[in-house]
Amino acid sequence: MASNTVTKRQLCILGSTGSIGQSTLDVVRRHPDKYQVIALSANSSVDIIFEQCIEFSPESVVMVSAAAAALLSEKLALHGNTTITVLSGTQALVDISASERSDTVMAAIVGASGLMPTLAAVHAGKRVLLANKEALVTSGEIFIQAVKDSGAELLPIDSEHNAIFQCLPEQEQQQPGFCQLKNSGVSKILLTGSGGPFRALDNDKLAEVTPEQACTHPNWDMGRKISVDSATMMNKGLEFIEAKWLFNIAPEDIQVVIHPQSTIHSMVQYKDGSVLAQMGNPDMRTPIAHALAFPERIDSGVEPLDFFNTASFEFQPVDFVKYPNLKLAIEACKLGQGACTALNAANEVSVEAFLNKQIKFTQIAEINETSMKKFVSIKVACIEDVIALDKQAREYTHQLLSEVSLVSGDAP
Repeated sequence: MASNTVTKRQLCILGSTGSIGQSTLDVVRRHPDKYQVIALSANSSVDIIFEQCIEFSPESVVMVSAAAAALLSEKLALHGNTTITVLSGTQALVDISASERSDTVMAAIVGASGLMPTLAAVHAGKRVLLANKEALVTSGEIFIQAVKDSGAELLPIDSEHNAIFQCLPEQEQQQPGFCQLKNSGVSKILLTGSGGPFRALDNDKLAEVTPEQACTHPNWDMGRKISVDSATMMNKGLEFIEAKWLFNIAPEDIQVVIHPQSTIHSMVQYKDGSVLAQMGNPDMRTPIAHALAFPERIDSGVEPLDFFNTASFEFQPVDFVKYPNLKLAIEACKLGQGACTALNAANEVSVEAFLNKQIKFTQIAEINETSMKKFVSIKVACIEDVIALDKQAREYTHQLLSEVSLVSGDAP
């Protein structure tokens, strides 16, 4: 007699306490018959991951911080849970990503620190749900070649890239990184962005905006670093670079469009004049559910668009004076991998400095440009080159920050 047992996907969620991680667990919560959580990871958010452990009972948890790992172990023991293995450190992240215990990895660690564990999941040939855009930004061709060599299944989680993916022909969905979009009649990818919280702010007032203002996104609920990147539109710049690698398309065939309502998540333009768009309410559970269940569709918990109460759609060209970081990222995409890796490293350092009120909002782009140009000619041939360049660029950017502080004094 045939069995009716449904095999559950075995999930490893990297960055489970962040907004993407928590949204992933919310989708999983709705489908206990389809998904089982095998491993979770976080940096240091003990209280959040403790609650996740109690609800989802993973086999193992990795805290990057050793002190946080010790505290989590203590809390679990006091709760009477001794079955969850708690580990710490960056190597443990790589280990759980590559472990045979899971077949699907949600790569949601923010920043370049997510590169190695994400790459480990790729090398292991898993279904990789890519929410960490920096993995492709910093290692591009190396990452995509690893996907091809291992037979891993790469599915984009960023709402924009997931939207583009959904608008492509089926044969192109089967070969991320090696798409032949021209052969499928695609003429252009239209990457939409809200413009962030300062879209309508006079450019001469940008220097005085605060971290708190920059972290108040008009449509999306995101972490602080990504929120600042949205305000500078560096987030869109990183997505621009990611789109180049994901869809094997020339930078000249990617266009950024300001769409304040964040209802159309991106579009694909075909040579016959058709434009296919993916729409929905701005909620990351939609692309997460799409990638988790692909090629099937499952309930994400997100209400469909109510077209009778949806604001009218607006579209605007990009003001590169207001958004110099986006211009920088597009330039880096054309210059090569060294520029992209250095720009990403510099941006992570400069955004942290802004959040710590060490520099002004407008100085983020100034520092990023100086760092990018310093390393633009560096050749990147392997993952060790990527790691070395990332380290060099961060050290140089920290040096720039100390000089900026000496010259300009304290930022407001």
